[in-house]
Amino acid sequence: MSQLSASAREAATLLERLIAIPSISREEAKSADFIEDFLIKKGYKPRRHGHNIWLQSSLWRNDRPTLLLNAHIDTVKPVSGWVRDPFTPMLEGDCLYGLGSNDCGGGLVALLETFFALEASPQAAYNLVWLASCEEEVSGKGGIESVIGLLPPIDCAMVGEPTGMQPAIAEKGLMVLDVTAHGRSGHAARNEGDNAIYHAIDAIMWFRTYRFAKVSPLLGEVKMTTTIIQAGTQHNVVPDRCTFTVDVRSNECYQNTELLDEIRKNVQADVCPRSTRLNSSSISIDHPLIRRIIALGGRPYGSPTLSDQALMPWSSLKMGPGDSARSHTADEFICLSEIDDAISRYCAILTD
Repeated sequence: MSQLSASAREAATLLERLIAIPSISREEAKSADFIEDFLIKKGYKPRRHGHNIWLQSSLWRNDRPTLLLNAHIDTVKPVSGWVRDPFTPMLEGDCLYGLGSNDCGGGLVALLETFFALEASPQAAYNLVWLASCEEEVSGKGGIESVIGLLPPIDCAMVGEPTGMQPAIAEKGLMVLDVTAHGRSGHAARNEGDNAIYHAIDAIMWFRTYRFAKVSPLLGEVKMTTTIIQAGTQHNVVPDRCTFTVDVRSNECYQNTELLDEIRKNVQADVCPRSTRLNSSSISIDHPLIRRIIALGGRPYGSPTLSDQALMPWSSLKMGPGDSARSHTADEFICLSEIDDAISRYCAILTD
């Protein structure tokens, strides 16, 4: 750790403390308490709503746009394959192991150190708002969605999800559909009834083969996948009902409500979305922030994974330390050198 910058050392120490506090989605109270207390001891006056905590630049200029720096404090539940204790931070060489280290603790602490470095700087290109949000892993309504109206007007957002510090300028959205095909019950030994499973098969084949016309250069096609199916009560009864679940990943060319309308026109079954609020998000490659990142060597791409961007009403990108492939895996880790590099890059990007 002695090879790291002072800000990276502080970030690493903070991340170790956070790993040691279980923070499963909707159980973030202790982590939020710790972060709030840490910021107060640093001399800041954080604001809090539920388990969401944020800070604003002390040097606020009306001639500068406002950038939200966001990462989440919650984690998924640890999977069964962990060899190490997921809640005991373990530093092995450059690697810090622990649940939430990569997703999204590294981004959280790197963005916070960036805020510390720039929030009072006249060289900062943006007014900064740092937000540690909760319930990201479950897209909960007590998370970022609950504080959007409490924040100052935001022009753009940067989300610290693990991207190898490359800018993800588009992100797929999500819509989960519960589909019910109907038939008429009867005895399986006789030629009677109307088998709901066969109607469901027709609908499932439509989901498998249909292609929406608009294809994103960054995110590709809209992707629809049937993932769960249920029908029948016993072997000799023709089922009158078959339900199945479809996972729909939208690109930035469509709102989820548009996709839903098209699906309902084509599928002969009841289609019920669990939510339409998690839309695809994007930011123009010509946005000044993206141009600055490209000038400093960034390579824009499209991300298939969902984040709190889906709930943001502003242009946004995803860019943070770590590797998305490590997220939600056993023995999750982040490299301290990645955090150090992220702080340095963020500061370079966000100064004039």
